[in-house]
Amino acid sequence: MSDKIADRTPRILTPEERRARDAARRADAEQAMREYREAQRAFHANRERLRAERLAREAQKAQ
Repeated sequence: MSDKIADRTPRILTPEERRARDAARRADAEQAMREYREAQRAFHANRERLRAERLAREAQKAQ
């Protein structure tokens, strides 16, 4: 039973592997933030479009 997780030693990364891992993580995070910002822009644009339509309908009903 020496194959337990607690018995395993962590793999030591070389400096090159560490830099590559960090660069990949940074790229993934930047991509996620770009996607998030784009989704937020789309959401707010749609909300403003719907609001304008609602206000136009309400104004038309009021007349």
